[in-house]
Amino acid sequence: MAIKVLIIDDSAVIRQVLQQILGSDSRIEVVGTAADPIIAREKIKQLKPDVLTLDIEMPKMDGITFLKNLMRLHPLPVIMISTLTQKGAGVTLDALAIGAVDFVAKPQMSAAQKLIDDYAEDIIEKVITAASSNVKAFDPEEFTSHQKLEPIKQPTNSKPLTYPVIAIGASTGGTEAIKDVLARLPTSFPPIIITQHIPVEFSESYAQRLNKNCELTVHHVTSPMPLSPGNAYLAPGDKHLLVTKERGQYYCQLSDGPKVNRHKPSVEVMFDSALNLFGEKLVGLMLTGMGADGAESMLRMHEKGCHTIAQSEKTSVVWGMPGAAVALNAVDKVLDLNEIALYLGNYIKKF
Repeated sequence: MAIKVLIIDDSAVIRQVLQQILGSDSRIEVVGTAADPIIAREKIKQLKPDVLTLDIEMPKMDGITFLKNLMRLHPLPVIMISTLTQKGAGVTLDALAIGAVDFVAKPQMSAAQKLIDDYAEDIIEKVITAASSNVKAFDPEEFTSHQKLEPIKQPTNSKPLTYPVIAIGASTGGTEAIKDVLARLPTSFPPIIITQHIPVEFSESYAQRLNKNCELTVHHVTSPMPLSPGNAYLAPGDKHLLVTKERGQYYCQLSDGPKVNRHKPSVEVMFDSALNLFGEKLVGLMLTGMGADGAESMLRMHEKGCHTIAQSEKTSVVWGMPGAAVALNAVDKVLDLNEIALYLGNYIKKF
């Protein structure tokens, strides 16, 4: 049975473009369009769509207000249609925090045909993934301050490395999952490197948002940075994150190499780089995400004696990446999202 999609956008041109793109795939049926959320409310009742695409800026009711009401009263998978700007980044991240599954940029029909084709492939894949996503996986009310970890003995920069380094990979649903894990960790935690699939236009805003919500210092890596306890390092949206060692000091580095597993940054690139440098001192954590980026590199980590963790299916928005790692027998421990920080805290106390 085809996935039923309702398109909500005040632009007739955008509605038409999205209808043409999504309707071109036999797995999807565009059952209707709506020019504003008021019309959309009635069409949701009548048409019972499986997935919504939702513009953020609309008359009568903005997309964020509509999304809040929707997720409270009638949760559905929602793909936000966003502008790739600094302002768009903040609002889109708000939407993901409220419960939107994913987002895509507004279609640019003046772009080259290759970019239009890539855009069509991307939004079709995201709609299909959203249809089977777990929209209730992340409950923003679940996090409470008493769940934060107590301070942990401060690791040292002694040589050789005497504490583990944590590498986190995520995609769809990952912006909130990463925030949930990091917000529970104390400043005394070992260094954390992160690859989240996110556009470069949004990655800096996302790092800033994490930094405001965490005791750890969260960096948006744009140039070589020393790796130190109490810090987390986020790959920018258009570069791979690597780790290197120079004169006894570990660094985050960036690579402008080709996409890997259709992604840049790629979780696989980061995991492999960290494995080559840290060996069994590396802890790998795979959070919610579409696809399988990083699963094979997590298997290599597992085979080399690293400790590997995957988020559970019931708490993942999309169990693609963690599920792929589990299917490869690459995971030592599968945990619910709200268990991960405490588990990491107990694990590093062994060092």
